Amino acid sequence: MTDPALAHRTADVRLVVRTADGTPLRRQEVVVEQTRHAFRFGCIGFDLIGLANGEIDSTPPVFGGASDASAPALADLWLDVFNTVTLPFYWGRFEPERGRPDTARLLRAARWFAERGVEVKGHPLAWHTVAPDWLTDLPVDEVETAVRDRVTRDVTDFAGVVDTWDAINEVVIMPVFDKEPNGLTRLAWDRGRIATVRLAFETARAANPGATLLLNDFDMSTAYECLIEGVLEAGIQVDALGLQSHMHQGYWGEEKTLAILDRFARFGLPLHLTETTLVSGDLMPAHIEDLNDHQVDSWPSTAEGEARQADELVRHYRTLVSHPAVASTTYWGIADEGAWLGAPAGLVRVDGTPKPAYDALRSLVRDQWWHAPTTLVTDDDGAVPVHGFLGDYVVTAGGASATFALAATGDVLDVRLAHAPSTS
Repeated sequence: MTDPALAHRTADVRLVVRTADGTPLRRQEVVVEQTRHAFRFGCIGFDLIGLANGEIDSTPPVFGGASDASAPALADLWLDVFNTVTLPFYWGRFEPERGRPDTARLLRAARWFAERGVEVKGHPLAWHTVAPDWLTDLPVDEVETAVRDRVTRDVTDFAGVVDTWDAINEVVIMPVFDKEPNGLTRLAWDRGRIATVRLAFETARAANPGATLLLNDFDMSTAYECLIEGVLEAGIQVDALGLQSHMHQGYWGEEKTLAILDRFARFGLPLHLTETTLVSGDLMPAHIEDLNDHQVDSWPSTAEGEARQADELVRHYRTLVSHPAVASTTYWGIADEGAWLGAPAGLVRVDGTPKPAYDALRSLVRDQWWHAPTTLVTDDDGAVPVHGFLGDYVVTAGGASATFALAATGDVLDVRLAHAPSTS
């Protein structure tokens, strides 16, 4: 059941603050502030891969996104809002030549984000689109072997840095996909959807037993529900369900969004809104069935569109966060520069200036839904009450600090202050 007041996203706890030797810090001022949300506010990080690798080349980025020249300014804006990143592992671009994957470069990017406190997700391990050309004419048995080898290699190589994956993407359409020949479609047609899902999930699970593995799709019809039912009945362990919400043709609205969330929440799995967009220009015509078919020479952002985008983005995020099944949402691109389909779906204009949607989202994440530094006075037991959004916090007093996490109402948290180690 949804709660616009977001009580399920907050907690009230009793924080007992002690000195390093365990003595309660009685009747003293302490400062409590949030450092991270438990909810995953995500965005793709394609634009920042070059920056993480120290690249200054003006050639188009391998995986799309903004230019390397734009990256430093975008990084500051990105890190000021988001705590979860999706990095691109599209097989055809990650390993265009068999046996020569772009592992080192993507690993540097993943570590760059992780060092900044960002949780990293890989997208996707198996997908029929952007598949490598060298896979196309292989016999089905060899395609299966190649998929298994790829999943094992990449999940193993990135374990500990990338521990969340879209294990397989868009399986509903996979066996009947007819836009281009590819090995994954032939595999799914020959083996069936559920067997193909099993291949991706169980191979990834074996490579990293602690990984969070998603089944992800754009198809919000009952076909996806039927697939999920079949996968779960087959005993395949799915950790979360990915729901795509590219709204190039217009905002879904609260009623439709909540109906979709309720339908998929019945499976009892966390919901990740893995791919969200709202455009700040003309809407894509409603008759377009495959968004990739809409090709235009220019798709500008407009003042009217930007106001609409900001309003709809706030409404969409409020709706998602109000639903207890939703654990994560990922916006599909901070910048208009290099955006998918050339759409003005970013939160930052081509000239690098933030749109109203960026400011609106930041206001939600880092202001309205955030515990700013607050001075409190401990009682005779060295305790203070803390109310805030679920996540990570720090308490500071007299130059010493301690970290703690808000996870559940009613908790009594006992922390000891410690001075930061000297860097001299």
